[in-house]
Amino acid sequence: MGIDQSKLDLPAKPGVYIFRRSDERVMYVGKATDLRSRVRSYFSKRPDREMIPRLLDESSEIDFIVTQTPSEALVLERQMIRSHQPRYNSMLKDGKSFPFIAITAHESPRILYTRHPPEDAKIWGPFPDAGAAKLVVKLLRRHFGIRDNSDRAPFGFVETGGEEGYAERVRAAESVLDGNAGVLIGRLQGEMDDASESLDYERAGRVRDMIGSVQRAMSENVVSSRFYQDCDAVGFSSQGDNGCLVILHAKGGIIQGQVDYPLIHRGDVSDSVSLVLSEHYSKRRPPRTLLVPSPLGDSMAEWLAQRRSGQVDVRVPQRGELAKLRSMADRNAEIQLIRSSKSSSGNLEKAAADDGARLLGLPSLDHLVCFDMSQNLGNERVGASVVMRGGRPSKSEYRTYRVRSDAPDDLRMMSEVVGRWAKRQEEWPDLLLLDGGKTHLSAIESELEGRGLSGLFPVAALAKREETLHMAGTEPIALDRRGRVLVHARDESHRFANSYHKKRRGKGALSDPLEEVEGLGAKKIQALLRHFGGRKGIEHATAGELRDVPGIGKEMAERIRAHLRG
Repeated sequence: MGIDQSKLDLPAKPGVYIFRRSDERVMYVGKATDLRSRVRSYFSKRPDREMIPRLLDESSEIDFIVTQTPSEALVLERQMIRSHQPRYNSMLKDGKSFPFIAITAHESPRILYTRHPPEDAKIWGPFPDAGAAKLVVKLLRRHFGIRDNSDRAPFGFVETGGEEGYAERVRAAESVLDGNAGVLIGRLQGEMDDASESLDYERAGRVRDMIGSVQRAMSENVVSSRFYQDCDAVGFSSQGDNGCLVILHAKGGIIQGQVDYPLIHRGDVSDSVSLVLSEHYSKRRPPRTLLVPSPLGDSMAEWLAQRRSGQVDVRVPQRGELAKLRSMADRNAEIQLIRSSKSSSGNLEKAAADDGARLLGLPSLDHLVCFDMSQNLGNERVGASVVMRGGRPSKSEYRTYRVRSDAPDDLRMMSEVVGRWAKRQEEWPDLLLLDGGKTHLSAIESELEGRGLSGLFPVAALAKREETLHMAGTEPIALDRRGRVLVHARDESHRFANSYHKKRRGKGALSDPLEEVEGLGAKKIQALLRHFGGRKGIEHATAGELRDVPGIGKEMAERIRAHLRG
C-alpha cells in the first residue's frame, strides 16, 4: 500500500482531508485552511509527528471535501471524526464537542445553549464561535421572552405578554435560528439608533457588536443543521463536454461524506444529473430529501420514490440552509472537475517523466531538480534551480542565488549554491540534475558527501554538447526521445539562470556600490545616508562614527571602511 504523492492534486482551499485504506476504512480526518499545502506537509522527510510514516504506509488514497470557510472545515472535521472514529485521530477522541442551540419539546419550550442537546429538542449548530452562540441565546430570551433552562421567566418576559402568545414567540425565535434574523436585527438596530440619538455612543457600539455576532452565528451553521436529517445534495460543474457531479450525503444533521462522478456532458444539466442519479441510486436507497441543481421531471421523481418505497422530496432550493448545502456541493464539483482536467492535460508530461525514469533505471522521476550557473556576461555571478513535478515545471519552487564567496570558477560556484539549497530541503528529489559534464558531477558529489548527504538521491550531469548524461557508476548515456524530460529541465534551468543574470546586470548599472558590502542591505544604506547627509559624509566617517548609526555594529563598520578604501 502507501500513497503516491505525485498523483495527489488537491485544491488550495479550506476543507477536510480524509486518509483511507484500500478497503475504504477511514484512517485519519484533518482540517485545513489550504488543503494542498497541508496535505503536502505530510510528505516531509522530517515529519513532526511519529504517526505520520505509519499513516502514509497504511493508507492508499486521500479524499477531500471543500468548505466555504475554515470554520466550516473545523465543524465538519469534528463531525466526521465522531462518525468514523479514525485510528489516527487519537487527540480528538476526548469527548469534547461544539455547542448547539436547542429549543426543548416542553409545553412551554425552553431555549438552551448546550453541548449535549436533549434528544427530542429542535437543534441548531454546532457553532464554532461559542461566544456568538451564547449571545444569540441571550438575545432571543430577552427579545422574545423565551424561557431558559430554569423555571424562571427571562428578562422581558412580562413585556412580551407573559404566557399569552408564547407559542408564537417561540416560532419567531425558531425563524431567527433558521436564518431569518431580520426581526431580531431590526430590533437591535432600533436600540442602536436610540442610543445614538441619546448620545450614548458606548451603548450604541455594544449593540452594533451584538448585531455582528448575530450575523456571524447565523452564517456559521452550514455543515451541520437540523434540516440535514436524511438529505443528499447534488452539485454539478461542466466545461465543454467534460462534467463532474458530486453528491454530498447528510444524515442526522451531519455531512457524512461525498461521492463524485466524472461524466461526458452533452449540454442538458437535467439529463446529465438524471443519468448519474439513476446509476447511483440503483445500488442504494434514495434519501428523504434530494437537492438538485435543476428540475428532474416526474419520471425521475417516480423512480426515486419506487427505489425508496416512499416519497422523495426532490427540490431546487433557492435560499436558506438547504441552498447553502447544495451550493457547497457545486463548489466541490467544480474543484473535482478542475482536478480531473489538470490530470488529463498532464498525461504527456507524466509519460515523459516515466520514460526518463525507465531510461535511467530509477523508480520515479516525478520530482526533478536542475541547477545552472551564469557569469559569462559581466561581474554578476548567479545560479538558479528549477523543479519539475510529474514532468511539468513547478515554477513556484524555482529559486535564484547570488554567489556569496570569491569562488573563481563555475565548479566552486555551483558547489556553493547546491550546498545552500541542500540546507533548506525537507524533501529530496528523485534526481538532482546539473547543467555540466563529468567535472561538475564529481564536484557536486564531493560537496554532498561533505555534508553527509551522499546516497540520499541520485545525481547526474547533462552536457550540452551531444546531449550526453553522466551518472556515477554507469557509462555515459546519449539521450534520445526517452530523455526529453531531462533536456527540458536542463534548458529551463539555463533559461532561468540567464534571465536572472540579465536582471541582476540591469540592476547593477543603477545599484549603490555599498550594496557590494556583505550584509549591508537597502535599509542600512538608507540609514547611513540619512545619518551622514549623503555619500561624502559616509566616505569621510571613521569606524566609530559609522557605529553610531542604528544597525551598524563593529564588524559591519570595519567592512564598510575597508570597502570604501578599496
